[in-house]
Amino acid sequence: MKKGNQGDGGGRPAVELTAEQIIELKALASVLNKSQVADYFGISENTLRAIEKRQPEVFAAYKKGRVNQIAGMGSNLIQLAKKGNVTANIFYLKTQAGWKESEPEVQEIPPINIIVDGNAVNASAE
Repeated sequence: MKKGNQGDGGGRPAVELTAEQIIELKALASVLNKSQVADYFGISENTLRAIEKRQPEVFAAYKKGRVNQIAGMGSNLIQLAKKGNVTANIFYLKTQAGWKESEPEVQEIPPINIIVDGNAVNASAE
């Protein structure tokens, strides 16, 4: 029988990640979101967030893994842009320099009047 107030013991023991798991998490963070990382470890996303609160090094490892991947991808993008990849240049300038594509100016087409001449002869009918 449970002793004490509600929330005092009796529940599952708190999950803690080992040093090896934290290294794994850092590597996984470069390609997976938190929900997917939690699935990998067989826990819920809420449990992962609770672990991050109890173990700040877990939160730091996740952030570091994400940042490292973003930095690497950014470097690759810059290298492609410098080599003349037009798509990479445009993407970079849109996301980093605030470039925007302007909407084409709308031009109204004047109405066209078609007049059918009843005296016209259909050349193929003859």
